[in-house]
Amino acid sequence: MTDSNYIKVFTGDLIIVQRIINELEKVSINPIVKDQTDSGIITDILGSSASHFQEIYVHNDELDKAVLIIEEINSELQA
Repeated sequence: MTDSNYIKVFTGDLIIVQRIINELEKVSINPIVKDQTDSGIITDILGSSASHFQEIYVHNDELDKAVLIIEEINSELQA
């Protein structure tokens, strides 16, 4: 992401990223998601990717609100 108006706020697996996206959209933040999985990644026996990470970017104007939401979700997951 080369656009300086957007900042990466989270990198993680698909499930957590989806939860964060849902919470951000509830407060009218439209995140941009960048998939970091290589197309040639080795898959396990079940066919799922070994490491499927995505990055979430938000506009500079929405950064403070987005960070609070992400911190809240991280706190819940660690509890």
